[in-house]
Amino acid sequence: MAQKGVQLDRESFSCSICLDLLKDPVSLNCGHNYCMKCINSHWDVEDQKPVYSCPQCRKIFPTRPKLEKNTMLAELVEQLKKTGLQAAPADHCYAGPEDVACDFCSGRKLKAQKSCLVCLASYCELHLQPHYESQRFKKHKLVEPSEKLQENICSRHDEVMKMFCRTDRQSICYLCSVDQHKGHDTVSAAAERSERQKELEVSRLNIQQRIQDREKDVKLLQQELEAINRSADEAVEDSEKMFTELIRLMQKRSSEVKRQVRSQQETEVSGVKEVEEKLQQEIRELKRKDAELKKLSNTEDHNQFLHSYPSLSALSPSTSSIQIRPRRRFDHVTAVVSRVRDELEDVLRDKWTDVSLTEVDVLLPAAEPKTRAEFLQYSREITLDPNTAYTKLVLSGGNRKVTVMSQKQSYPNHPDRFTYWLQVLSRESLTGRCYWEVERSGSRVHVAVSYKNISRAGSSDDCKFGSNNKSWLLDCFNNSYNFRHNKVETPLSGPWSSRVGVYLDHSAGILSFYSASETMTLLHRVQTTFTQPLHAGVRLYSMYVGDSVEFCKLK
Repeated sequence: MAQKGVQLDRESFSCSICLDLLKDPVSLNCGHNYCMKCINSHWDVEDQKPVYSCPQCRKIFPTRPKLEKNTMLAELVEQLKKTGLQAAPADHCYAGPEDVACDFCSGRKLKAQKSCLVCLASYCELHLQPHYESQRFKKHKLVEPSEKLQENICSRHDEVMKMFCRTDRQSICYLCSVDQHKGHDTVSAAAERSERQKELEVSRLNIQQRIQDREKDVKLLQQELEAINRSADEAVEDSEKMFTELIRLMQKRSSEVKRQVRSQQETEVSGVKEVEEKLQQEIRELKRKDAELKKLSNTEDHNQFLHSYPSLSALSPSTSSIQIRPRRRFDHVTAVVSRVRDELEDVLRDKWTDVSLTEVDVLLPAAEPKTRAEFLQYSREITLDPNTAYTKLVLSGGNRKVTVMSQKQSYPNHPDRFTYWLQVLSRESLTGRCYWEVERSGSRVHVAVSYKNISRAGSSDDCKFGSNNKSWLLDCFNNSYNFRHNKVETPLSGPWSSRVGVYLDHSAGILSFYSASETMTLLHRVQTTFTQPLHAGVRLYSMYVGDSVEFCKLK
């Protein structure tokens, strides 16, 4: 109850404006007390009205009261301060249902700041002071507030459990160690804690390492997800454009066939109608002649008959006989269109099997293949994009082969075309695990992979395979090899082969070049993080006219 009275005193000597103990207290006529600074600041605002009132009871004063310091009240506040009392604690300082309450507060209990493992009690900030100030509590162990302090008391002996039985794996008190745990492997709780703390730190390190590993995996998955979405969007957009072009072309051809058939139909019909009109005219003439002959035949006058017969019996020349037969003049059109349809269906059916989705397998990366048969499991058919080819390069063999020419070709302008370097990129975007082989013929060939957004126009290094951070290149020059990326060149050694194999594990960030034969020889491996889908590429030299590279069919 004494403390409750003190708390009432705190509230009585607190300013209702700043909620702290009064500083330079002043008293108004209505009996309410304030800090001089607080009430003046309050009335400075009311100067604009001008109305002056008490913030608590709202009593209005006709003029601004003259304030004088209440010396008695000031001395009383100073005495309160000397006794160590402060302003009344705010509501959030009191213990709630889920808080640990101070064991020594009476009335409304404050939140505990610490718990003592020796006293087995919890203390608010005020009642905790002796533990900080008195030597008597110097060896006491303070911990964060806990409601489980009674779990440190031995239920058998009502003593603090300061020991640990390793035999039975439980906390015990000193009496337990000489009683039912006699002869067991016992140590102090602090010693056991020290051992377990070391194990805990090791476990934490392992957990933290696993967290880092999983975060890296999540990052890889996110990159793979972005790559899949970007690649799928590009594939859908490109395929829609190409199918639209194909549909437009088919519609154009359909209109042309229709126009040609109708034109020929009109010519044929006109010819037939002309012949029909001649026949109808002849029929009319014959009918007229037949009528005259019939009339003559019925004439009874022999002399009249003989006189008229010579002129009526003569017939005009007849139109050539028309042989009517089934007309098949347009059957060949149907046959041609039918053949084109069948061929187009065959192409779509055969090529459709090449459309596949790459599986996301970042969490379970497969081992890199060793034998050529294992590499071929990931074989990918590569075709070159003519819109990217430099004008001295000619594509052939279903856009799988590229050859250096002495003269520039009449390619149409296209924003994807390389304008200086003799380079070309594949149509296909590459993610997941892929393998392809190129057959080279000539003195110098560069086998490359690149992001699609590599620059195209001009002679800068931004456009040149191997001279920027968007492309990787294997230089095959006669019987030697070099690897280049971002202008950094690495000389390589390996057996000469006309065929180079390229293995890509996009999600694992692995790019490998091989001297390909029945025995696969690794020339160079790159370990990095790919941020976009890749495209296969080739660079050649104008001085080596006739040099060629062909992307092999492996299936």
